[in-house]
Amino acid sequence: MIRTLTSRFLGYAILIFFALVFLYPFVIQIANAFKTEANAAANPLSPIPDPFTSASIERIFEGTGFPTWLGNSVLVTVVVTIGRVAFGSMAGYALSRLQFRGRRALFAGLLALMAVPPVVLLIPKFLVLNQLGMYNSYSGLIVPLLADATGVFVMKQFFDSVPVSVEEAARIDGAGVFRTFRSVVLPMAKPALITLTILSFTGSWNEFPHTLVSVQDPSLFTLPRGLADLVSGSLGAGTQYPLKLGAALLATIPVAIIFVIFQRYFVRDAAAGSDKG
Repeated sequence: MIRTLTSRFLGYAILIFFALVFLYPFVIQIANAFKTEANAAANPLSPIPDPFTSASIERIFEGTGFPTWLGNSVLVTVVVTIGRVAFGSMAGYALSRLQFRGRRALFAGLLALMAVPPVVLLIPKFLVLNQLGMYNSYSGLIVPLLADATGVFVMKQFFDSVPVSVEEAARIDGAGVFRTFRSVVLPMAKPALITLTILSFTGSWNEFPHTLVSVQDPSLFTLPRGLADLVSGSLGAGTQYPLKLGAALLATIPVAIIFVIFQRYFVRDAAAGSDKG
């Protein structure tokens, strides 16, 4: 009994320790966002603002392009997330269920694409966008991100786990491939769709390298590109810790909210699926 309590206490102590280690940088970020410039420079690791001020947050909205960056990020993220979920689920179902020539070669190419470091494709992306006249435009910012190999792979692997027998009744009733996919298989794929939504949202919201080769106009900057501009010293001399960390904090909030909301549904649906199994 004593050994069990001791091991449990040690386990919780280790978990709390690592939780604090991971949470402390975020606490420091929040604290510095509400410090004065002098206090942040003198005591950057202090978790208590002294004095407490919201001047940096106000300056973010009034003295920077943050509202424009935020609007661009929302537009790009919503469109890209919808596109990746739609195209990823349809392409994954096609690779999983449809029999056509070259299907295995196409899937092998998909796996090979996943193994290529994204940075290798930056220059080819720029050349293609420039050649097509899409450089420095919303289309150049959005279209190349609409399809994602990882999303297709996730959905294909899920559809492979769904028995073909669940689709037979729909086919007997005369349903076509798309109707079977939409009405029978897709509702069963809710956990995978939520996973893909989380990955797509966080990936497109935090996307930075693509913006480097797709846009140059500050009015088209997304939050990552705008924050990089702030960090590079576009506001002049000084550390500007409160301003930079405040902007980063505001950029983090939507991702955290989306992740918490969708994680709850994902855990619930995954548990329900295991109970049914």
